[in-house]
Formats: sequence, C-alpha cells, structure tokens
Amino acid sequence: MSDLKATLSDKVISRLPLADKGQYEVRDTELRGFFVRVGTKTKAFAVLGEHWKDGKRHAKKVTLGTTDDLTTRDARAKAKDVLAKIAKGEYAEEAKKAPDAPPTANVTLGQAWARYRVSHLERKGRSAGTIAGYADHVERMLKDWLEKPLRELGENPGLVSQRHDELTKSAGPYAANGCMRTLRAIYNHARRGVRGLPPENPVMAVDWNEEKRRDVAMGAVDISGWMIEAGRLRNPIRREFHLFTVLCGSRPTALKMAKVEHLNFKDRILHIPSPKGGAKKAFDIPLSRPMIRCLVRAMRAGSILHPDAAKTWIFAADSEEGHIVEQKESRSTLSKWGNDLRHTYRTLGQAAGLSPVDMHLLMNHSVKGVNEGYITRSKLLNDHLRASQQTLSDFIIKSGTAPPKDGSNRERVWPLLAARRIGDDQLDPTPPDPREGKPLGPRKARTAEAVEPAKAA
Repeated sequence: MSDLKATLSDKVISRLPLADKGQYEVRDTELRGFFVRVGTKTKAFAVLGEHWKDGKRHAKKVTLGTTDDLTTRDARAKAKDVLAKIAKGEYAEEAKKAPDAPPTANVTLGQAWARYRVSHLERKGRSAGTIAGYADHVERMLKDWLEKPLRELGENPGLVSQRHDELTKSAGPYAANGCMRTLRAIYNHARRGVRGLPPENPVMAVDWNEEKRRDVAMGAVDISGWMIEAGRLRNPIRREFHLFTVLCGSRPTALKMAKVEHLNFKDRILHIPSPKGGAKKAFDIPLSRPMIRCLVRAMRAGSILHPDAAKTWIFAADSEEGHIVEQKESRSTLSKWGNDLRHTYRTLGQAAGLSPVDMHLLMNHSVKGVNEGYITRSKLLNDHLRASQQTLSDFIIKSGTAPPKDGSNRERVWPLLAARRIGDDQLDPTPPDPREGKPLGPRKARTAEAVEPAKAA
C-alpha cells in the first residue's frame, strides 16, 4: 500500500486497516512532518523533522506513542513540541536501559493505574462514577504507593495484607475490600504486558472482611410514612427525583444525568445511555402512568426554577453540571434515599407478585439460567414489561397514599398531584422553612412564585 495523506483524527485513524505485511504511513495534511504509521498489529504516531548542523542536513524520526495510548489531539500537540526541538537540534532520545532491565519491569503502581484507566476503563466505556471509584481507591487510599514498583508488592504480599488491615480500621471493612479488589485488577492487567512481575497476585494474601447485604429496603407498610417525608421536601425537583427512583429502581447516578432528549413520551420509555457498566449496558426504562406524571412535574418545576438547565436535564439543578449532583438528604428529613430505594423497588416487586425474571429485566440485571438466557428484553419492553411496571407502580402509589398509621389526614395530594398544581396552597402546601422558623404565605399555582421558595432549599 502506498503512503497516503489525510487530516488525521481519531475517527479517520480508527478506519485505517492494519497492514497485511510491513507497514504504511498516513501523513497529516495540517501539520507537516506528523504522521501515523500502521503496521500489522498496531498503529503509532510519529514525526519526521530535520535540522542543519555544520552546513549539513540531519533528519530525525521519532515515535510518539501508539494510538492506544494517545488521542490524535494529544499526539498532535506532542508532535509540535518534538518537531520544534528537532529543528533547534535540542532533541535527544532517552538513554537506553540495560538489556537485563526492561523498561517496563519496574513499572510503578501509578504507571500501571494510568494504563489500566485508559486501556481498560475508558476504552471499554465504563461510567464516570465507576472510574471515579477506582481513582479514589488508588489516588487517595493508596496515594503513598503510587511511586512504589509493582514488583515490590508482588515479592512482598505481606505489605498488601498489612495495608488491608490498616484500611479496615481507618476506612471500614467494605472500603478496604473494595480498594484491594481495585489493586488486584490493576496488577492482573499489568502482568499481561510485564512478564517480569511475580506471577501470583499479592492480593491473594488478603484475609477478606465479611460483607453482608444491607437491610435497608422498605415494605408496603413503610411507604406511606416515606411519602409524607418526601412530600415535605421544599425542592420539588428533588422530591420527584426520589419518587422516580423508587418507581423505577434504577441507580441514582444514572438517573441524575437523564436528559430531556432521552425521554420518549410516544413510546413511553426513558433511555439510560450510560448506566453502571458503560454504554454497552444501555437500556430503556418502560414508563408507567405514575412515572410519567412524576417526570412531567419534575420538568415543569425545572422550567421555572432553572429554565436554562431544564432545556437539557430532566432533574435540573443550580449546579455547575446543570443537573442534580448529590442526592443525599438528611436522614432526619428523608429516612430513605439513593440505593435504599433501589432495594425497596426490588422488595416491593416481590410483594406485588412480579416474577424474579421480570424484576431482573426491569432492573437491567443479567438473567441467569439456560432458558432465561434466550430472552430478548427489547421484545418484551412495550407490552409485557410495561404492564409489569404499571402493576408495581400502582402497588407503590396505593401503599404510599394510604392513610397514615396514626389515623391523621394526609398532608397533600402528592404523589397524585397534577403538574399544574405544584405549590398549590391547598393541595400541595409548602412546609415551614426551618431556617426562618415561620411558615410561608399562600402560594399561587402555575407561576414562578409557586416554586421559587424551593429554589433556596
């Protein structure tokens, strides 16, 4: 194949076929001397520069890195710097290391983590939350080990066991186990490319802490009390967010980033493009009538409180991102939130009579078993799964709108409230502002004043 020219970009490079034999080059039309070299197995960025010395022209070719390690944008920036140094005669290659000490044999934890993050987590489309969790384990809990060679850990597994014991005391048993699982994954990933590392993963020396599933779910008799607590939240968008979480059972991290464009009223689905596990786990949530009412109320309140952000986000907020970032509430204000509501959804699904397979599909869990493995979720979405979702939503709403256990009257119509009546002083009264210690005056529906006091919450 003859050499080619093109405006190099990640998209263009991804389409370049590997060479049948040898290699070929594709030169960038924007930056002279910058090109990508395509071999039979890899693609690499490189530059070809020249400088004059003692009246003689000297050419210099330098490989910048593979396309797995660098984006085109980063490679082009690096190329400009290298070409400038070559032109000035300042560029010098790093001294080669001794043959008995391969460059990667002494890879540090920090280097291995950087490689694992790019080539495994980011390239495979893992969610930002997942990557942040791994980063917290390495960059915070193992910060003092970032410069430590992995070989040292492999040869002294007692160091790892000791660190696990220390983290168990300082961070808790669950966090300590999670940190060690991250270290185990990074070490296994590094070993595939670094044969000089000890073959046994040092995390094998860890005496794991026992982990028990938390008992945090609510039953049918608990929902009415929770609905009263949620109804008292001064921010109507956060109120609807918590309600929608218990109605769909999805992870809060994915719901916080739900966009208006992901909502399809015609087909009655909410698309979740990047749940836990990344884009390959994308799925559609079938929407029941209570779920649609919940989303409409959230978007209506958002259009009044945060009109610009509400054009993009369903659960808009006054944050840099434009959507709800932190879903935590004071336990004294709202006893259950976050993954507590996901556990509740699964528990109430059982109480409502839904089958285990239906619950797995609604919660986007993988379905195990020989026969269940043949089920195609998308073919059940618009009829069977939506009907199951409606059954469960009706059960939750009916349980949540039952009279309080103490025999008192319900405080508000919510969660059966129509979107146009948000903040109605009779149907949806705003609770007193605890910061001022006095109740708010009457509120008018369908105006900015109807939800403006909630903006400060």
